[in-house]
This record gives sequence, structure tokens and C-alpha cells, in this order.
Amino acid sequence: MESGNTKSLFADYTRLIGPFKLPGFDLAAMLERRRKDVEALVAINATTLAGIQSLGQKQADMLSTTMTGLQSMVTTQPDTSVRKPLANAGELVQQALHRVLSNAQEVTSTVYTTQSDSYAIVSRRVAENVEDLKALLQPGK
Repeated sequence: MESGNTKSLFADYTRLIGPFKLPGFDLAAMLERRRKDVEALVAINATTLAGIQSLGQKQADMLSTTMTGLQSMVTTQPDTSVRKPLANAGELVQQALHRVLSNAQEVTSTVYTTQSDSYAIVSRRVAENVEDLKALLQPGK
């Protein structure tokens, strides 16, 4: 949802609800706050989606690079001694898989951090809305 669509939608709501005014309650200000909430959520969702897609691509690239390197190491072993290359290949496989798992854990940690940061932004916006609502509902305003 783009900002223009959001503004148009909330302008339509304002026109529809406008005749039903309550004393001491600014409907236009309340709808403007909700519009800002929707825009903030749209921005957070877009940012989170882009981050997750980027991290997924990075993880796929890391796996592909590791597997290509592993395949290259295993296929280029000399055939002079069968036991030694196989022992080295097993160690190389173990190291490569350890590297892949370590990279995956790092990516997962980054995703978790991104999600918790997004949640903090939403929580802060909700707290601001509660304070705004309290201020709107106070007598004398």
C-alpha cells in the first residue's frame, strides 16, 4: 500500500465519519494518527521482507560456494594413494559442513535481531498511540 493510497483511503473515511462529531473528540486527528500507523506498518513489513530475502539469498550463496569448493576438492584429489585422499576428503567435508552451519547460524541470528528491532518499533508506536489517546480524552481539550 503506497502512501498516496493510504491518504486517499483515510480521506474517504474522514468524509464519511465527519458528520458524526463527538464533543471534545477530534476525529480528523485520530484518523491521521491511524494513517501514520498504517504507513509505519507498511514500511516495517517492506523492510523486513527485503531483509529476509537478502539474507536468504546470502545463505543460498554461501551454501553454493561451499558445496562447489567441496566438490572441487574431492574431485581433484590425486589417485596415487586411495586411503590418504579419502581421509583428507572426510576432514574437508566435515570442515565445509561446519562452515555452512556456522554461516547459517549467523544468518539466523541476524534475522532474529531484525525481527526484534521491528517489534520494538511497533511497541514504541503503540505506546505513543496510548499516550495520544489519553491526551485526546482528557477533559478541557
